[in-house]
Amino acid sequence: MSSVNFFFAGWETVLRVIVVGIAMYVSLVVFLRLSGSRTIASMNVFDFIVTVALGAVFGRALTANSVALAEALTAFALLIVLQYTVAWLQTRWPRFEQAVTNDSTLLYFHGEFLQDAMRDQRVTENELRGAVQKENVGSMDEVEALVLESDGKVLVITSVGDGSTLGRIISDERTTQSLSEP
Repeated sequence: MSSVNFFFAGWETVLRVIVVGIAMYVSLVVFLRLSGSRTIASMNVFDFIVTVALGAVFGRALTANSVALAEALTAFALLIVLQYTVAWLQTRWPRFEQAVTNDSTLLYFHGEFLQDAMRDQRVTENELRGAVQKENVGSMDEVEALVLESDGKVLVITSVGDGSTLGRIISDERTTQSLSEP
């Protein structure tokens, strides 16, 4: 039976963590600067996956002796190239963008919580009221619309105007008609 070092495995292991940690940190900063802000922004599910996977690779390389620095750097590069490719394809082909991103969902409009949409998105009234409070809006009477964005954030709209920024979100005839009402 092999002995397990729970508290201290030796200075060599500590030195490895320090050296690999510094190298991984510097490499990650360089990769992220080269790839642009989108790589770390949670814009859609693929961006989120890349962000989580980068953290997992970093953590694994830092703590596992079996992962060489070159392997971890290759994994970083691969993840960033995949994310860049998906983002590039999204900007070139609208159908690809539709396939990989969630649509925004209207959850509240003109004083009415849209229960079917809320149920589909698994969002409660209390969560929506909390989002309104975070935007420093004191009353639901001040809110025209609440939209669940593709990144999971709730957009609080206090003035709809002509509704042009809501685009595809408003597809329900009843909702579209109420836009034109004073």
